[in-house]
Amino acid sequence: MTDHVTVTSAQGVLTLTLARPDKMNALTSAMYATLADALAGAESDPAVRVVVIRGEGAMFTAGNDLAEFAAVAAGATGAGENQVVRFLRALAGCSKPVVAAVNGRAVGVGTTMLLHCDFVVLAEDALLSTPFVNLALVPEAASSLLLPARVGYARAFEMFALGKPISAAQALDWGIGNRVVSVTDLHGEADQVAALLAKQAAGSLKMTKQLMKEAAAVTAQMNLESARFAERLRSPEAREVFTAFAEKRAPDFSGFAA
Repeated sequence: MTDHVTVTSAQGVLTLTLARPDKMNALTSAMYATLADALAGAESDPAVRVVVIRGEGAMFTAGNDLAEFAAVAAGATGAGENQVVRFLRALAGCSKPVVAAVNGRAVGVGTTMLLHCDFVVLAEDALLSTPFVNLALVPEAASSLLLPARVGYARAFEMFALGKPISAAQALDWGIGNRVVSVTDLHGEADQVAALLAKQAAGSLKMTKQLMKEAAAVTAQMNLESARFAERLRSPEAREVFTAFAEKRAPDFSGFAA
């Protein structure tokens, strides 16, 4: 377990809270490991009927911890990436309803994980972005398959290629979220939805999810993305991104060919 993820359970609802507000809830390998373990435990625990994912403080998550990315780009071991994959596979394969409560920024995996959640409640201040190309990387979490299917190719390409955030209202209109509420009502609304789902027939919900999700296609795309992501993370362009970040300047890709 890590102090940066809080795991609580009550009345059939397992709540996973990203609790690193001083670092904008940026996700570390240790946090991914805790999340993956919690989801695996929920899968085998009949007392858990619903999972809620939320962030502590003013932001859902700033995405992956860039310091860990930079270490891999510089040639350090990439073992930590396995925890990311573990979490994403556990989330994609979770047979129980997953509710997300999103406020503030949801960057990178903070947005792509929502494509695997079953009910997404957005605060009015939510801003969703997928700046993978900005970091010289590629999409993950099978989002290169799921996001175009959800919002259309044109919108998905713009989100990936330019990395600009979309508002809660846009996310709702595009089908990424279920509803938008005030910041003060966010967690109460998510908890209410979770409580309603916890009262439903668990077997029926499980089978409904299985019928709705194309598990084989998602797994195949996730595997392909993971390989490409690891390749890109060690690319000269990625090294330029993280060098520029450390030097507090904009990256310069003009010297790199495709």
